Amino acid sequence: MIAFEQLPKSIKKSLRYINQDVKSIEKLEQLEKTLVLYIKKRKLQLKNED
Repeated sequence: MIAFEQLPKSIKKSLRYINQDVKSIEKLEQLEKTLVLYIKKRKLQLKNED
């Protein structure tokens, strides 16, 4: 796993937002669904390029 210091600035900001500002399980679950959706979409794109 990549060390926190080596992550892109935008990812660090997102993780800090999750840790500091998300106050409800509903909001956290919404963020999780969105992130998973975009990760799956990108994985599919990368697999199709090969």
